[in-house]
Amino acid sequence: MQKNDAPPFQPDPKRLYLVPLGGLGEIGKNMMAILYGDVMVCIDAGVMFPKDDMLGIDLIIPDIDFLLQHRDKLKGIFLTHGHEDHIGAIPYTLPKLEVPVYGTKLTLALVKGKLREFELDFTPEFHEINPSSKIDFGKVSLEFFPNVHSIHDGVGIVINTPVGRVVHSGDWKFDQTPVGGMTTDYKRLADLGHDGVLVALSDSTYAERPGYSVSEKVVGKSFEHLFGKAAGRVIVAMFASSIPRIQQVVDVAVKLKRKICFVGRSMVQNVKIATELGHLVIPTDATIVPDELENHEPSHVVIVTTGSQGEPVAALSLIAAGTHRSVEIIPGDTVVISATPIPGNEGLVSRIINQLYRQGAEVIYTLTSKQDDSSGFRVHVQGHAGQEELKLFLNLLKPKFFIPIHGEYRHLAQHVKLAREVGVAEENAMVAVDGDIIEITEKSAHIVQRLTMSSMLVHGYGIGEVGKSVMKERRAIGEEGILVLAIALSKETGAIIGEPEIATKGFISLSAAEPIVHEVRRIITDFFKNGAQIRPKDPEALKGNLKGELNKFFGEKMGRKPIIIPVLSWF
Repeated sequence: MQKNDAPPFQPDPKRLYLVPLGGLGEIGKNMMAILYGDVMVCIDAGVMFPKDDMLGIDLIIPDIDFLLQHRDKLKGIFLTHGHEDHIGAIPYTLPKLEVPVYGTKLTLALVKGKLREFELDFTPEFHEINPSSKIDFGKVSLEFFPNVHSIHDGVGIVINTPVGRVVHSGDWKFDQTPVGGMTTDYKRLADLGHDGVLVALSDSTYAERPGYSVSEKVVGKSFEHLFGKAAGRVIVAMFASSIPRIQQVVDVAVKLKRKICFVGRSMVQNVKIATELGHLVIPTDATIVPDELENHEPSHVVIVTTGSQGEPVAALSLIAAGTHRSVEIIPGDTVVISATPIPGNEGLVSRIINQLYRQGAEVIYTLTSKQDDSSGFRVHVQGHAGQEELKLFLNLLKPKFFIPIHGEYRHLAQHVKLAREVGVAEENAMVAVDGDIIEITEKSAHIVQRLTMSSMLVHGYGIGEVGKSVMKERRAIGEEGILVLAIALSKETGAIIGEPEIATKGFISLSAAEPIVHEVRRIITDFFKNGAQIRPKDPEALKGNLKGELNKFFGEKMGRKPIIIPVLSWF
């Protein structure tokens, strides 16, 4: 959000503005505002999963203060596809914005499924689009083109304005043999380039990786080999939104006469939605429910589950820990983790792999950026374009200006380098980050202002209540522990009544540290004997001074600094 003392941004009504609110400089919570005149559109509204040090935080969502400031111009949220990092913030942002949501059939179905878990006090307005749709807002119009990604029904977005045309890629790769879904319309991209593209915004997630991405069909061939040689059950963990990969599991399982069991709430829900929409084709007699697993020979079963990133409450984590209510590891199971860890999740995934091995499972996994997994086969391929595809995309569009999106800073910088290699003028390819307001004219593109962005943290049903100070306190409690002091004082003299009560959590054991506890009581007694007032006007200052005395003692005696909470009562 903007600082309170900063002047509100005043756009020139004849210029085009791009304002990244998420997804530039870090992977996740993708959101981009595009503004011209009295029309603003928002592309995507995704979440990012918390880092290890964000204790108690469930999700991170974009700061939408800029959208709220220009709410009268906002015409809607346009979604490129149904992954969490592009739609996950909808339940938290839509109630504040109350604007229409546009997306393809599968994307909207996934959004509606998420919204059913929330109690909204308004009825959302949804508009289904497809690659032939055109949405007109007067001087600004939007068109779409199909994308191949690791989920069906993905689209790129074309924004036509009087200043020029903006092309937003969404997430994509060029897969010549995709599994179902839409194929890339190369002619459409070439026609856009022929007609003229002012600005291209392109996915940078794999801008560091040379060459081309590998076709999704390669994974199906690996599944067939691994399933065929497995003597027991096969358990496949993947993202619940990876509909093309789920289809390949189904096809191989049916071919090898194995029953399929879907486990995990989001997996079951997404399979139901994709099947109803025709994106998944599953024979009616091919599936079983978890309660039926014991009725089938292990060699006749494939379990498809969530938890490929080691999420603590996902199904695979519970299975690995032996706490899942329906599925437990049987020695001889083969577990296939069909994903690579998102940066920061390596430790979680490694822990689960070790737990699975301890229970007698054989685990097939990939912990590095190498394509081959631990069995020598590919059970995961990237859903994003490699360097040669990124170059081809730019050569087809021939944009005057280029701004990379969707990636950490190093990915954006590498993508700019690739753009310059294929002919985008050096001064016309730029790295921007979240909060930059980029002003575009027919002849120039530059950052005119920078918003001060805040991380919007979701904790349970609350948004934004957990700020930096709270996170600092949580880390301190986790590292140093907490000390609670209950002190009764005389109204008349200010002296202590009885003995202070001391309770600790995560600091020291009172029974094992009697000398320390004795010294703490002495410090408290001396403090109130020498300096306490009778019902002071500022009890918080009194507590602060007491905490200062105790922090000095703990620092000198133990090299520790616990969170100290004095509770004072006057009688």
